[in-house]
Amino acid sequence: MSQTSTLATPAQAAWKTLCSRADLVPNSGVVACVEGQQVALIYLPDTEQQVFAIGNRDPKSGANVIGRGIVGHLQGELVIASPLYKQHFRLNDGGCLEYPEQQLPVWPVRLHGDTVEIGLS
Repeated sequence: MSQTSTLATPAQAAWKTLCSRADLVPNSGVVACVEGQQVALIYLPDTEQQVFAIGNRDPKSGANVIGRGIVGHLQGELVIASPLYKQHFRLNDGGCLEYPEQQLPVWPVRLHGDTVEIGLS
Protein backbone atom coordinates (compact mmCIF):
# COMPACT_ATOMS: atom_id res chain seq x y z
CA MET A 1 0.00 0.00 0.00
CA SER A 2 1.44 3.36 -0.99
CA GLN A 3 2.12 5.96 1.66
CA THR A 4 1.36 8.82 -0.72
CA SER A 5 -2.12 10.22 -0.92
CA THR A 6 -3.94 11.82 -3.78
CA LEU A 7 -3.84 15.04 -1.82
CA ALA A 8 -5.89 17.86 -3.22
CA THR A 9 -6.60 21.26 -1.81
CA PRO A 10 -10.27 21.74 -0.94
CA ALA A 11 -10.70 24.06 -3.94
CA GLN A 12 -9.29 21.40 -6.33
CA ALA A 13 -10.90 18.37 -4.75
CA ALA A 14 -13.41 16.08 -6.40
CA TRP A 15 -15.57 15.22 -3.42
CA LYS A 16 -16.54 11.59 -2.80
CA THR A 17 -19.15 10.54 -0.23
CA LEU A 18 -17.76 8.17 2.42
CA CYS A 19 -20.38 7.85 5.13
CA SER A 20 -22.83 9.82 7.25
CA ARG A 21 -22.03 11.88 10.34
CA ALA A 22 -23.93 9.25 12.37
CA ASP A 23 -21.24 6.69 11.40
CA LEU A 24 -18.55 8.76 13.14
CA VAL A 25 -17.60 8.42 16.81
CA PRO A 26 -17.03 11.76 18.59
CA ASN A 27 -13.42 12.33 19.72
CA SER A 28 -12.30 9.08 18.14
CA GLY A 29 -11.63 7.45 14.80
CA VAL A 30 -13.37 5.13 12.37
CA VAL A 31 -11.78 3.63 9.27
CA ALA A 32 -12.96 3.75 5.66
CA CYS A 33 -11.46 2.28 2.52
CA VAL A 34 -10.77 4.88 -0.16
CA GLU A 35 -9.40 3.73 -3.51
CA GLY A 36 -7.81 0.68 -1.87
CA GLN A 37 -6.24 2.58 1.01
CA GLN A 38 -7.40 2.61 4.63
CA VAL A 39 -8.22 6.11 5.87
CA ALA A 40 -8.85 6.96 9.53
CA LEU A 41 -11.63 9.53 9.92
CA ILE A 42 -11.14 11.42 13.16
CA TYR A 43 -14.25 13.26 14.36
CA LEU A 44 -13.68 16.18 16.73
CA PRO A 45 -17.05 17.94 16.90
CA ASP A 46 -15.76 20.70 19.20
CA THR A 47 -13.04 21.90 16.79
CA GLU A 48 -13.33 24.23 13.81
CA GLN A 49 -12.50 21.59 11.17
CA GLN A 50 -14.45 18.79 12.94
CA VAL A 51 -13.31 15.90 10.70
CA PHE A 52 -9.78 14.86 9.71
CA ALA A 53 -8.75 12.13 7.25
CA ILE A 54 -5.34 10.52 7.85
CA GLY A 55 -3.71 7.28 6.74
CA ASN A 56 -4.53 4.30 8.96
CA ARG A 57 -1.24 2.42 8.44
CA ASP A 58 1.38 2.95 11.18
CA PRO A 59 4.67 3.46 9.30
CA LYS A 60 6.77 1.95 12.12
CA SER A 61 4.86 -1.32 12.58
CA GLY A 62 3.05 -1.60 9.25
CA ALA A 63 -0.20 -2.35 11.10
CA ASN A 64 -3.46 -0.62 10.22
CA VAL A 65 -4.18 0.83 13.67
CA ILE A 66 -4.03 4.64 13.59
CA GLY A 67 -7.83 4.96 13.71
CA ARG A 68 -7.72 3.27 17.13
CA GLY A 69 -5.24 5.78 18.54
CA ILE A 70 -5.83 8.34 21.26
CA VAL A 71 -6.59 11.87 20.07
CA GLY A 72 -5.26 14.85 21.98
CA HIS A 73 -3.16 18.01 22.02
CA LEU A 74 0.64 17.90 22.18
CA GLN A 75 3.05 20.80 21.64
CA GLY A 76 0.13 22.98 20.57
CA GLU A 77 -0.96 20.53 17.87
CA LEU A 78 -3.98 18.26 17.42
CA VAL A 79 -2.49 14.76 17.26
CA ILE A 80 -3.33 11.08 17.24
CA ALA A 81 -1.05 8.62 19.03
CA SER A 82 -0.28 5.30 17.40
CA PRO A 83 -1.60 2.56 19.71
CA LEU A 84 1.52 0.43 19.17
CA TYR A 85 4.63 2.61 19.51
CA LYS A 86 2.89 5.74 20.83
CA GLN A 87 4.38 8.15 18.30
CA HIS A 88 2.20 11.20 17.69
CA PHE A 89 0.99 12.30 14.25
CA ARG A 90 -0.37 15.79 13.55
CA LEU A 91 -3.92 15.59 12.21
CA ASN A 92 -3.51 18.58 9.89
CA ASP A 93 -0.49 17.32 7.90
CA GLY A 94 0.31 13.74 9.05
CA GLY A 95 3.80 14.64 10.31
CA CYS A 96 5.21 12.72 13.27
CA LEU A 97 6.37 14.80 16.25
CA GLU A 98 8.96 12.30 17.52
CA TYR A 99 10.25 10.92 14.21
CA PRO A 100 10.17 13.53 11.40
CA GLU A 101 10.97 10.85 8.82
CA GLN A 102 7.60 9.21 9.53
CA GLN A 103 4.66 10.71 7.65
CA LEU A 104 1.04 9.69 7.22
CA PRO A 105 -0.95 10.72 4.17
CA VAL A 106 -3.80 13.17 4.74
CA TRP A 107 -6.81 14.10 2.62
CA PRO A 108 -9.16 17.06 2.60
CA VAL A 109 -12.42 16.03 4.25
CA ARG A 110 -15.62 17.88 5.02
CA LEU A 111 -19.09 17.56 6.42
CA HIS A 112 -21.65 18.38 3.76
CA GLY A 113 -24.84 18.47 5.80
CA ASP A 114 -24.84 15.07 7.49
CA THR A 115 -22.63 13.48 4.82
CA VAL A 116 -18.87 12.98 5.21
CA GLU A 117 -16.99 13.67 1.98
CA ILE A 118 -13.30 13.17 1.13
CA GLY A 119 -11.45 15.19 -1.47
CA LEU A 120 -9.65 13.29 -4.21
CA SER A 121 -7.64 14.85 -7.01
